[in-house]
This record gives sequence, structure tokens and C-alpha cells, in this order.
Amino acid sequence: MLSPLVMATLLLFLLGAAAGLLLQKLPALANRLNSGFALLGSLAGLVAAIQIFAQGTPVDGQIWLLGSVHLDMLSALMLLVISTVGVAVALYSFAYIREYQGKGDVAIGALMNLFLFAMVGMVLADNALGFLLCYELVTLTTYWLVKTNPEAAKQSRLYLVMNHIGMALVLIAFWLLCRESGSLEFAALREHHLAGALASLVFLLSFCGFGLRAGFVPLHGWLPVAEPVAPSHISALMSGVMVKLGLFGILRVSIDFLGASQLWWGYVVLIFGACSAVLGVLFALAEHDLKRLLAYHTVENIGIILMGMGIGMIGIANQQPALVVLGLLGALYHLLNHAIFKSLLFMGTGSVMFRLHTRDMDKMGGLAKLMPWTALAFLIGAMAISALPPLNGFVSEWFIYQSLLSMTKLGTSVVAPLAVVMLAVTGAMAVMCFVKVYGICFCGAPRSEHASHTREVPGAMVAGTLLLAAVCLVLGLGAPWIAPHIASYGQALISGQMNVATGATLLPLDSSQAILSPPVIAITLLGLFLIPLLVLAIFKGPKLGRRHAGTPWACGYAYEERMSLTSGGVTHTLRQLCAPLYRKQPQLDLASALHGVSDTSGTTDWLMHGVVLALFILMAVGV
Repeated sequence: MLSPLVMATLLLFLLGAAAGLLLQKLPALANRLNSGFALLGSLAGLVAAIQIFAQGTPVDGQIWLLGSVHLDMLSALMLLVISTVGVAVALYSFAYIREYQGKGDVAIGALMNLFLFAMVGMVLADNALGFLLCYELVTLTTYWLVKTNPEAAKQSRLYLVMNHIGMALVLIAFWLLCRESGSLEFAALREHHLAGALASLVFLLSFCGFGLRAGFVPLHGWLPVAEPVAPSHISALMSGVMVKLGLFGILRVSIDFLGASQLWWGYVVLIFGACSAVLGVLFALAEHDLKRLLAYHTVENIGIILMGMGIGMIGIANQQPALVVLGLLGALYHLLNHAIFKSLLFMGTGSVMFRLHTRDMDKMGGLAKLMPWTALAFLIGAMAISALPPLNGFVSEWFIYQSLLSMTKLGTSVVAPLAVVMLAVTGAMAVMCFVKVYGICFCGAPRSEHASHTREVPGAMVAGTLLLAAVCLVLGLGAPWIAPHIASYGQALISGQMNVATGATLLPLDSSQAILSPPVIAITLLGLFLIPLLVLAIFKGPKLGRRHAGTPWACGYAYEERMSLTSGGVTHTLRQLCAPLYRKQPQLDLASALHGVSDTSGTTDWLMHGVVLALFILMAVGV
């Protein structure tokens, strides 16, 4: 029986949207109601998702707006993701919405509730009609939210067109599925597995269609354009939650409906994931715009999740239960983890922008002293996305590493060893990128007048970011207890589709995987950190603890502020090595154009522009 909390979740989001529409002449009250209903709805969804994980069995029911609904472990995980991020974003929005006072603030709050309603409805729907209607509502609400920025007309149109191209591909895939099964209900689609060329066509259509929503390379054209111009708490929902709906759709169709019956499907997903991870982080390294940099890291992490999904699909096709569980565990755990730490980073960036009104990292600096709570939360998010132990990003990437290493033991392909190398390179460059970000933005001296006179953001914004920082710690340190629940989706596939007896062991891990214990790692790291402090406390001399302020050493020259390291300087060598990837984008003004001179100080994502152009050409000729 469907939990009343699920109904309450949808109803509260609708009430929040209605409050924003009906109380436009009372903006202060409307904004409080918008954030309040979003918070209550997200809390109800969070409790409902936890109940389903505790029960461990799927739940079916009927909702008037959606028709039949079905909550298996995959839907419950997505509900958990939406609700957790929704709680933090709703808290954050109580204060952050002041940034948009008189500039569409009430509309943003109402649309945020409608956005949350559409995402929850999509993961609950168990029929094609309800699923596709919610999918389209997600697209339209996101478009309107991005468009609330008056300077984002082009970006919002690009997002709308690309996602409607994806919608068209998804519609064709569902039309083929429903035509063959004779029903719009997902239960009929699960029972009627397609085979042969038609199944492969449906897989490719859904992979590309949902891929345009997920934003992996080379279908990422809208993501680094639209996400940076949206309000920061909406950027958190877009990057942390909305793009995951694309991955959810790929899993539903390729595994749930089609049974991942073809081996090459898994390899396609794995290869696209590996390429997206490497290229996403390479483009992020070249960015000076903080929100655009985070958007490219979304491309990177979507690639990492795809790698785990591909491994799980390969395991299903090869009848390898351990590979299925490990691959899907890594993918779904990283899906959850990325939603948390990426939302945290976007909200932390929003806090910085709330005070400085800029996204340029070279105009920040020294913020850790003036915004200590924001700096602490951002540091935890930066460590998590860099996969540093014992935080949550490390745990999920560890499982993906282990699944790749298990796959190499099959000895059937060179793809797995190459993917291990690409994942390792991605991790190293992610660390480099966030050393740059945190060092430039929060450390050193202020780099602008605004940065030198800023202060901490309001308490509601601090509470939202610190909540997600705490969840990063819980998901990392609590991995031994949380992972078995997330692995239940892969375990159900083994029991159902592969007809393999699971026995008493939920996670078929070998000894090297069983050694992983984030709490032990945390205690070890804490001990290693305390040892040098203890040695200093025992042996330091009378002058060792004194601090002297003075001018930094500049090799004998007079120190100037412009000598400080810039965001471009940190990655200069890497950008020179990868020069073909970073094509220069001419920045022309009228005077320089008349004299035939151009400034090529900016870089452009040539891959993104090429694919976007190809999509528009295909649309124009009616393909």
C-alpha cells in the first residue's frame, strides 16, 4: 500500500506552487510559504523513502494525477535524492531569495515547488503517460526558472530546444515499447522484453534522448550554458537532481524494460562514461567562472556514474552477479553522493555570489576568514568531489574502481583497464581543480574591494550548506551500513532477471573490497594529523610559536598584489599540454574588428558547439 507520506509530498509541493501564484501581491508572505511548503514536502518525501528502504520491498498504488505508481529500490533512491537536496535547498531559499527581491522572487519560489513536484512525479510514475507528462513538466519548469534571469534568454532557449530534441527521441522509444507490448503500463513493458534489432534501436533512442537530459559528453551542450545563469539554489537542484533523471530513464529502459540483454550496450555506456569523465574535468580546469566550472564537473561525474552503470549492464549480459551488484552499487552510490556534494558546492557558490555579486574566481580570495562557515562547508564539498577519504565521494568511486578491477579478471576486453586509467586520471585532475578553486577563492589575500569587506551570509543559507556537508560525512563514514541498502536494487535484479540464488550475503565482495572501512580510515587520518601537532607541542622552542606579519618574499623585488597566483596560472602548464582541446574563442569589439585585431583570451568548448550545431541542422532538415 502506498504511504500517505508520498501523497503528502506531492500535495505540499502543489500547495507551495499555488501559494506563489495566489499571493503575488504579498511577496514576503508568498516567499515564506513557498520555502515552507518545499521544506515540508521534502521532509515527507525523505521519511517515505527511508521507510521503503527499511521495508526492502517495492510498493504499488494509484495517484489520481499520475495513475499507477510503483516504488522499487531505484525509485526510492531517486525520491531520497530529491528530498534530501530539497530540504537543504528549501532552508537555503528562506534567505537567498532576497537576492531576487522584486526580480521574480515569487515566481522562482512557486516554480521551485512545481519543479520538485514534477521530479517526484516522474520517479513515481508506473505508466508511460504519467512519466512523459512529468518529464515534460520538468523541462518547462527548468526553462522558466532559467529564464527568470533577464540576461539568460539565449541560454534558456538552448536548454529548451536541446531537451525537446531529447524528448522527441524518448517519445519514439516509448512508442515502440508500448506498440509491441500493447499497453502504456510499465508492468506490461517489463513482462514483454524486446529482442534483436528493435531492442537495440529502443536502447539507442533512449540512451541519446535521456542523455541530452543527463548531459554527458558529447550531449552536454546546454549544461555549462544554462546552469550558471540560473539562481544558485536552482542550479543546485538542476545539477544535483535533475540531470540524474536522465540516468534514471536510461536505467529504467535499458535494464528494467529491455533487460540489458546485449553485451555491447554496456560497453557503449562504459565508453561514453569514461570519455565524459576525462573531458568534463579537462574543460573544468580551464574555467575561471566558478559556476561554469562546477557545471563541467557535473559532466565529469555523470560520466563516472555511467561507468558504473555500464559495468552493471555488462555483468547482466555476462551473467556475472558480483559485477552487477558492484557496478550498480558504485553507480547509484555515486549518484546519491554527487547530488549531495554538488548541491553543496552550488549553494556555497551562491553564498559567495550573494555577497560579492561575481562568479569570477580572480575577484575573490581571502574569504575563509570573513565567511568561515561557508568556507568550511565548501571545503567539505571540495574534498568530497575530489574523492578524498573518508568522505562520500571516495566510497562510491572505490566501488567503481573495484568493479572495474573485477571486470579485468574476465580478460575479455581491453576496455576495463583503459577505464581504470581514465578514472584515475579524472580523480587526479579533480583534486588539482579544487585545490585551485579553494586556494584562489578562500585562501590568500582578497583580490577585490568587495572580497575584502564581505561577511558571512544569513543563518538559513549557512544551515542549508552545513546540512549537506554533514550528509557528506554521514554517507562517507556510514558506508558499511548504507551500502547494503543501495545495493538492494542490483541484488533484486540478480534474484529476478538472472535467476541466481543470492543466499545470505547481500554484497558478494572479495577480501580486498571488504577491507574498506571509512570509519577506520577516518581514525587513521586523524591520528596522522595529530602526530605532527603532538611533536611540535613537545619539542617547540620559545620562538617557534610566534607569528610575524610582513611583506611576502618576492625574490628581492618589491611585492605587488598582481604577483599573486591567478586561476589561469594554476592550470597554465596543463592548458598548454592540452592546447588542441582548448581552442581560443575570439572576443571581438567594434574597434578591434575595424582594425582586424581580435583578442583570444577566452577558451571555448568546441566539442559542445559542434554537437549543438549538428543537432540544430538535424532538426532543421526534419530528421
